[in-house]
Amino acid sequence: MKKFKRIRKLKDYRIHSEGNGILVASFIILAVVNVPLWYFFSEQLLFNSVVSAFSLVLYLLMVNFFRSPKRIFPGDVENVVVAPADGKVVVIEKVYEPDHFKDERIQVSIFMSPMNVHANWYPVDGVVTRVEHQKGKFHKAWLPKASTENERSLVVIKMEDGREILVRQIAGAMARRIVTYASAGEECFIDQHMGFIKFGSRVDLYLPLDAKINVELEQKTVGNETVIAYLN
Repeated sequence: MKKFKRIRKLKDYRIHSEGNGILVASFIILAVVNVPLWYFFSEQLLFNSVVSAFSLVLYLLMVNFFRSPKRIFPGDVENVVVAPADGKVVVIEKVYEPDHFKDERIQVSIFMSPMNVHANWYPVDGVVTRVEHQKGKFHKAWLPKASTENERSLVVIKMEDGREILVRQIAGAMARRIVTYASAGEECFIDQHMGFIKFGSRVDLYLPLDAKINVELEQKTVGNETVIAYLN
């Protein structure tokens, strides 16, 4: 396998492109609600002010949800697994992985609340060997059964040395849409977006048993910055 060349040039997002349609539509809806109130019922100053303030806060929360900071991993990418998402570590355990490896792996799961950045990054450099969307339920994302029963997308990445890392994007009770940019056969790199999950969810990593885990339960992670594990 040829030596991977890291891609450092990124589009400097302020708002993630996945939010464009929703934010435009929401702005129009809120404008349709607020403009007539001030035009036809201008004497209802208190009521109109409350509605407008609520609309502004709601819109700013949506803008905050779709924020997409530009991040470049600062360290050496060789033999490291970088956090694919912002959030909190809710699982670190040895489990049987039934969909691809069909053997025991270390599972590290990151839960994303609605307030977290919801862009997902590739955790390692390599080649995408498998992408698969699996239909399922919409349990609360932090529950253990969410990994195997919820709507989810599976991405397998083969590293330069031949080892494979599995990443699973999981929908939650609120998150009903998983966006996966990965395609089988393409090269992928740390610093690149792998996908996006809308409105709360989680991401699972399945790592070799000899991986040296670098995070603890309840620890907060920063996507494309926090080192999840070192590979031997």
